[in-house]
Amino acid sequence: MVGHMDTSDILDLMKETAETVITPRFRALSEDDIQTKSGPHDLVTVADKEAEAHLTAALSAAFPGALVIGEEAIFSEPAKRLALPDAEQAFVIDPIDGTRNFVRGRDAHGVMIAETKHGITTRGWIWQPQTGRAYVVERGAGVRLNDGPVECSRPERLPLGTTSKDHMVGFDADGELSPAISSYFSCAFDYPALLHGEIDFRYFTSVQPWDHLAGCLMVEESRGVARTAEAIDYTAASVSKGLLVACDGPTWRTAFKFWPPNQH
Repeated sequence: MVGHMDTSDILDLMKETAETVITPRFRALSEDDIQTKSGPHDLVTVADKEAEAHLTAALSAAFPGALVIGEEAIFSEPAKRLALPDAEQAFVIDPIDGTRNFVRGRDAHGVMIAETKHGITTRGWIWQPQTGRAYVVERGAGVRLNDGPVECSRPERLPLGTTSKDHMVGFDADGELSPAISSYFSCAFDYPALLHGEIDFRYFTSVQPWDHLAGCLMVEESRGVARTAEAIDYTAASVSKGLLVACDGPTWRTAFKFWPPNQH
């Protein structure tokens, strides 16, 4: 019903989209179903496009006054992103986060949505279709995993981080290489890894809002820190050469010292 889609309704929409549009294509894509965008490793599939269209239509109907934009729409019309920071209400959609994993038949892919109001992230959702894990966050109300608390087990060790860049994998906060901790190559899995204590910090070289708005709010609601390479809190307006998220302030400050953008 128009204007009456609550937090749980949006999660249900994501689940329904995955069940009807995304998962039927999983491990069933033909070559014609896959295209490239900015480069050979930047993939988009028919499932990405159909899922984004489905989510956009449903959210636009429920919130007729809101700006509803997705990764694929912004790629086609980059100017749409400029309206995000000032929008009274907006929904940002990543229809399949981890498209390369999806194409390769890997479970590490998910659907992500973030809500912003006047550029401030207010709610976020991550749905992992192959694991059945749903992460939901509301500003000021914390993060929930499948309607329960997020269990975090952070062992006594030097802060351990990861990145999608091979030369930084296993790079800890003392500037030494630790046993390799590889990225999931999907923000829908990397952010939960930080929430659960698998890693303590994560470097990103892309700061696109569909990748990070939901996850950054989850980190912040878990007493973590999400700041750009310029040491500015990450927001819908952020434009930067990188993003560093960490489980707490001291870990962020230590990891920031060794961040490659700061090495000259």
